[in-house]
Amino acid sequence: MPTITNLFGGHAPFKQLQEHMRVVRRCAEHVVPLADALIAGDDETLRAEAKAIFTLEAEADVLKNELRMRLPRSLFLPVDRRDLLDVLHVQDSIADTAEDIAGLMIRRDMRPPEPMRPILAALCRRCVEVVGLCGDVIEHFDELIEVGFRGRVAEQVETLTSRLNEAEDDTDALGRQLTSELFALEDQMSPVSVMFTYQLIEWIGDLADHAEKVGNNVRLLIAR
Repeated sequence: MPTITNLFGGHAPFKQLQEHMRVVRRCAEHVVPLADALIAGDDETLRAEAKAIFTLEAEADVLKNELRMRLPRSLFLPVDRRDLLDVLHVQDSIADTAEDIAGLMIRRDMRPPEPMRPILAALCRRCVEVVGLCGDVIEHFDELIEVGFRGRVAEQVETLTSRLNEAEDDTDALGRQLTSELFALEDQMSPVSVMFTYQLIEWIGDLADHAEKVGNNVRLLIAR
């Protein structure tokens, strides 16, 4: 018997979605060594990591545009075309945000005061871990399609999304802690530096926020 994916347009769109997420995940992973280089004052590594992020973000854009153009309009799909495009859009926002972070770090002296550095490093690592969990969810996407978003695979994805939500809560707590530290030190910094540092904290947290939204969108597909 033909599988549901063969009846409704094949595997291609879902495989491409997964490939896009793999590139996005690699892009986000460079934020950790990027932040480590910033904290260490290692400008050479900082520029190299930023370049890697820019390259991967551009690769993600190419994959995103290819998927949009090739996504069947005339064939039935096992999920709504708009839902698939929404997942793609939020995935891509992760890479866009990593690019924003890298751009800010190399265009301005963003090295934070010493008391903020360990919290910043912890926040980056936890946010990238959330992106990794999001990637794990998307790796199951084609299997979910095969089983009609039911059964053991759906249960595994539900567990992953619950872990993702919990990890994102950790990033919120770290973000609040880092922001509190920033405001405690603001008298030692220029107003412009405070503003840009606050923006940096927000963007790092956005990595996890976007990843959580991807996971929640997949969870909604299961619930339907």
